Amino acid sequence: MDMKEAMKARHMVRKYTGRTIPADIVDRLNKRVRINNEQHGLFIRLMTNDKTAIPGVIRLILAKGVNNYFIMAGSDGADELCGYCGADLMLYAQTLGLNTWWVGGTYNRKGAQQKTEGAKPVGIIAVGYGQTQGIPHKTKTAEQVSSYAGEAPQWFKDGIEAALLAPTALAKQAFTISGTDNKVSISCDNGIFTGVDTGLVKYHFELGAGKDNFEWE
Repeated sequence: MDMKEAMKARHMVRKYTGRTIPADIVDRLNKRVRINNEQHGLFIRLMTNDKTAIPGVIRLILAKGVNNYFIMAGSDGADELCGYCGADLMLYAQTLGLNTWWVGGTYNRKGAQQKTEGAKPVGIIAVGYGQTQGIPHKTKTAEQVSSYAGEAPQWFKDGIEAALLAPTALAKQAFTISGTDNKVSISCDNGIFTGVDTGLVKYHFELGAGKDNFEWE
C-alpha cells in the first residue's frame, strides 16, 4: 500500500486490540518521527505500551486499548506543522497495517507536556491495530470547499478530493481552497483547531495534487 492508497483506506479508529506493535514496525515509525522532527523543527514523540494518554472516563466510554500514540508537539505557533506532519505519520502508519485516531481535546495534556521536554503538545495520535478498520466520515462536496478561476485542471480536482479525506476537528471541514493558474491558497476557521486542521488538509491536498503542479500562496 502506498501513501495515496493509505489516504483512501485510513479512517478514524477509536478502539484497539491489545496486540503489540512489532519492534521492527516501531523502529520504522520512530525513523519517520525523526525525519519529521528534523525537517520541521518539531518535538514529536512515539510512546508505546503506555496507557496514560487517554483519561480513564474517556477510555471507558469512548476509547479502548489506546496503548501507543504519537505526541504531536512543537514550539508556540507550530500547530499547522504538527497537523501537516501528523497527516504524514497517520498515512505512513496505515501503509504498515496500523490504524490511527487524531485526538485533539480528550487526551492527558499535562502528561503529554511532561514527555516532550517543555514543547507544546497540540494533540496526540493513537496508533495500533484497530478492532475495526473504521468507516468513511461524511464529507462536504468539492463545490462547498473549493473554487478555481476558470476551468479547474485535473491536479486541482485531485487535490480537493484528497483534501476531503483529511481528518478535521469535529469533522467540520471548515476550510476553503482556492486556485488561480498554479497558485493555490487555503483558509480555515475552526477555532482553536484551525492551525492543526490547516496542516492536515494541506498535506492531503499536496499528496493528491502533486507538489510539482502548484505553489502555495
